[in-house]
Amino acid sequence: MSASRPGDSGRRPLRIVRLANFVAPSSGGLRTALRELGKGIKAAGHEPVLVIPGERMSDRETEQGRVITLPGPLLPGTGGYRVLTDQRRVARLLEELAPDRLEVSDRTTLRWTGKWARRARVPAVMVSHETADGVLRTWGLPEKAARRAADALNVRTAHTYSRVVCTTEFAEREFVRIGARNVVRAPLGVDLVQRHPALRDPGVRARHAREDETLLVMCSRLSVEKRPGTALDALEALRRRGRRAALVVAGDGPLRARLEQRVRVSGLPVTFLGHVPDPGLLGALQASADLALAPGPAETFGLAALEAMACGTPVVASASSALPEVIGSAGAAAADHGEAFADAVDLLLQRREADRREAARARAECFGWNAAVDAFLAAHDAAVPVRPALPYAPGGVA
Repeated sequence: MSASRPGDSGRRPLRIVRLANFVAPSSGGLRTALRELGKGIKAAGHEPVLVIPGERMSDRETEQGRVITLPGPLLPGTGGYRVLTDQRRVARLLEELAPDRLEVSDRTTLRWTGKWARRARVPAVMVSHETADGVLRTWGLPEKAARRAADALNVRTAHTYSRVVCTTEFAEREFVRIGARNVVRAPLGVDLVQRHPALRDPGVRARHAREDETLLVMCSRLSVEKRPGTALDALEALRRRGRRAALVVAGDGPLRARLEQRVRVSGLPVTFLGHVPDPGLLGALQASADLALAPGPAETFGLAALEAMACGTPVVASASSALPEVIGSAGAAAADHGEAFADAVDLLLQRREADRREAARARAECFGWNAAVDAFLAAHDAAVPVRPALPYAPGGVA
């Protein structure tokens, strides 16, 4: 195998093979990030190859480059996630693909690929899409135990891979804590054309809330680590205080049946849409809401929240997550319980609507996909395209 070395990539295009688990047909943030980064890598003249688990084998050319699906079993209790468990088959495929660079988006079941890359002399990058201690805490592990387990995992990860990519300072902290020196920052982005305030649709709003009601939206996978129940707690708290409000939930997952049962018993005005595959419809929903809720405490970036902000909709986010760093003063952070989220909702709604919507859009305009692609390419020591600086008009489209 003739893998290149870091620093030689300015002379030729690179084949960047990307491995990811936990990518379901209805998954949101990770699938979006992989697609947009793949499109950008391809546009920059490199060769992206994405390998993911699926129901059956497939190999196709797409707008994001070559996408190979290997059969992978369903992970029980995850609502459709599959994993690449056949290490020999994945290793054989990697040998056949002969990557110049390897990028891995799963530091648990795919961490063995770091050792493969070392043996093959292929520079490898691990992308940290969530904090290890945050996920462990959401699954019930005590804070100290979660930190010890996360530190042990992160030490091995940092040692095994050439670089660890973190999308925010928040995500980087757990690696700084263990003294890792091979961590780089590469923020993700948002499609500022597909997500825009002009998508606001009075008809969409009217379907889900009356004129005198506050319309809240949550776009999230309905799983334990995302803490979707906090959104229902917040709605309940708001209505106890006398605020007329309704909630729309876009997303699916293993907790959906339990959440729907709670709504039936309590009578809360909540609409569950399930997975919304139409980006136009999802964008219209995000743009038509008054506020978006992002209660996941282990989020290291939060693409759904950033998409809502690109639509001009402010976000109330978990103070335990990276989202306060992303949303800045255009949103509000809250402790991980319903009353705190309700307080943050009330606080944001005190602002003049036009001001809060303009601030949300302006903040989202700081996160274009071009900058994200360039940062990921730099993490791979790959040639980065030279682009003219095109400032965004306030509230406008790039």
